[in-house]
Amino acid sequence: MLSFVDLAARPEFSVSVVDCLDDHRGWKGEQPREDVRLVLVQRGGFRRRARGEVADLDRTVGYLGLPGEEEHFAHPAGGDVCTSIGLTPRLWHAVAGEAPRLARSSLYVDGRLDLAHRRLLAATRTADDVAEEVAGLVAEVVGQVVTTTVPDGTGDRALVARARGVIGDDHPAAAGLIPLAELLGVSPYRLSRAFTRELGVSLTRYRNRVRVGRALDRLERGESRLAVLAADLGFSDQAHLCRTVREHLGHTPTALRRLLGANRSTTPTQECAASIPTYMHE
Repeated sequence: MLSFVDLAARPEFSVSVVDCLDDHRGWKGEQPREDVRLVLVQRGGFRRRARGEVADLDRTVGYLGLPGEEEHFAHPAGGDVCTSIGLTPRLWHAVAGEAPRLARSSLYVDGRLDLAHRRLLAATRTADDVAEEVAGLVAEVVGQVVTTTVPDGTGDRALVARARGVIGDDHPAAAGLIPLAELLGVSPYRLSRAFTRELGVSLTRYRNRVRVGRALDRLERGESRLAVLAADLGFSDQAHLCRTVREHLGHTPTALRRLLGANRSTTPTQECAASIPTYMHE
């Protein structure tokens, strides 16, 4: 028996935790799927057979599943818990190339891939950087199993300048790493890495810095409807707005209105203090 917990869902990818309670030594077939899957084990282990190859999977070995593959699984050691990252073929090809040649379908979970997995799971608990962590994890996989050449990072400065222009213009594609990369005609991983190389901050943090600046403009003019402000600026909700503003500026939006001399009457539902967690997110 399988149970699924969805951690993140976007048009281009999904992240789920799969808890398998099966305990059988024989092979059981699964229906072919249309997405690309990266499966990394959190606990326990199982066996997979695909394309005539058998792999024993545990926390040190995961697998890459391709669309249309016939897969069979066995669980001779009992149940397991895995992270399953589903990618659209379009996103996979944006990172791996249009016709990637694969050395193998099993993934050795070295320290870098293990860390990328853990960072992704941590990111699903925030609202900002899941796409960047997915791109980073996919890039680790591509570097390990794809034998074709992936474009290098030449031209990063011009790419970042173009991306900053799109973000500054508040283009709809600027709302996320993947649509922005698609608009600019590059892979999400390359765009993410380019920002870190050129500016020293992630694309998510840069985009949030621009949003925080716009929030300051609105707060200075006396905006008190924080839920409306959050929606207008592209935050997932009021709590996300409050957390991000405090992370960048050290103050809640309500406190900033006072500091900027724009204090007006506010209701308790407009305060942020109750929605600010005790930890800080990067």
